[in-house]
Amino acid sequence: MNIFAVGIITILAIGVVVYMLLKNMDIKITLLGVGLALMYVALFMGQDIAVRDFTTTGSILLDPISVIPIEFVATLSRAGLIILILGGYTAYMNKIGANDVTVNVLTKPLGKIKSPYLLVPIVFLLGNLLSIVVPSASNLAIILLATLYPVLKKAGMSTLTTAGVIATTATIVPTPLGGDNIAVVGELIKSPQFANLTVVDYVVKYHAIVSIPTLLLMAVAHYFWQKRMDKKDIAKGVNDTVIEVDEVKEVKGSVLYKTVYSILPTLPIFILLITYTLDLMDIMSISVDVGLASFLSFIIAIICELIRRKESKLVLKDTEEFFIGMGRAMTVVALLVSASIFVIGLNSIGLIAQLQSIMQSTNTVGFALPLILVLFTILIVTLSGSGTALFYAMVPLMVPLSEAAGINPIAIAIPMGLTGNLMRACSPVAAVIMIVAGTTKESPVSIVKRTIVPSVIAVIFMFILSMIIHL
Repeated sequence: MNIFAVGIITILAIGVVVYMLLKNMDIKITLLGVGLALMYVALFMGQDIAVRDFTTTGSILLDPISVIPIEFVATLSRAGLIILILGGYTAYMNKIGANDVTVNVLTKPLGKIKSPYLLVPIVFLLGNLLSIVVPSASNLAIILLATLYPVLKKAGMSTLTTAGVIATTATIVPTPLGGDNIAVVGELIKSPQFANLTVVDYVVKYHAIVSIPTLLLMAVAHYFWQKRMDKKDIAKGVNDTVIEVDEVKEVKGSVLYKTVYSILPTLPIFILLITYTLDLMDIMSISVDVGLASFLSFIIAIICELIRRKESKLVLKDTEEFFIGMGRAMTVVALLVSASIFVIGLNSIGLIAQLQSIMQSTNTVGFALPLILVLFTILIVTLSGSGTALFYAMVPLMVPLSEAAGINPIAIAIPMGLTGNLMRACSPVAAVIMIVAGTTKESPVSIVKRTIVPSVIAVIFMFILSMIIHL
């Protein structure tokens, strides 16, 4: 297929996906449908389906559809199963109340800090830490509005400052439990360069050295920007909204209970970091992945419940929530499969081969591809309000695109993944912005004015740092 035809078909395919994303249509079925259509086009043009060792069904009509179960099996044997396990563990932590204990234990000391602007960076960083326990930006915002909002208002923080900080809490915390990080590693290990890469390796060696400095800079940017915006509002004679807030509800229980149950939601991380450190220091070599750490933590949590409640029948009944949670996480796995089908369709029409030819012939500057993808991500995230849908759709393309450009795939994975999460709170139609706006009685646009500058500063810094370290 010639380059002109490939270009037209690719633009049309991506255009359909972007249009459906902006219309808030189901992205999974969109990617699946467009991917299948591309495979049919490729077969019609005499091309092969771009699946390694693909065995035809004997029917040109069934061959593209037969790729779907193949990709489900492949995904579930890699990143998909880990995502299901983590979905189950998170659900069980909610069921036994461990997540509530964690939030309460971490947020309660903030009531003793009386300086509202000192609270700004602290709350931002604390919220990011809590996003490990509550990975959904919307759910985390709901929790923080119920627990921290009263504390921050009583400390004298303005409503818009509070809204801006809470809206940006779920961003780019480096965690091996993140579904996006697991998905990236699932693709990177297909490359010989990263064949033995683990999620912990990826987070510690590649993600954290970019995300942690970015988070710290964003916390500082929040401090100065919120202070500046409050002064401007005061100068304009804008009075802060007076809202009645409830007292923070304290989780009751002994110190031992609060200590143990506040640790349980992040126990898989502790297990992974401990074993990783022991191996790094040549003290002990134990192979523990995210799945094993999560199941071990699940068993420990059940033992804790049996000791605390002393009702084995009810405790064992509650464990059903783990498997129900796995079922809920299947939507993420389905998204990964749909994204893979879409990419197979693009590969089948010859897109990657054409891109490789263009990049080799034009001597493309190394950072051009990551920059284009970051700008594209900013545009789509701002318009659609979704910080991860586009990223998951692009994950299967990262390795082939980086190979075509002759650059490290990390130089694409890190900037794209972090940009989506950083820019989510800059979209007035994002769910997290709508939730915060509804509670604080402020307009989404007013809240975005409080989030956009710290977020953009973070994106620029993150991209430059990523190019310096990983390109």
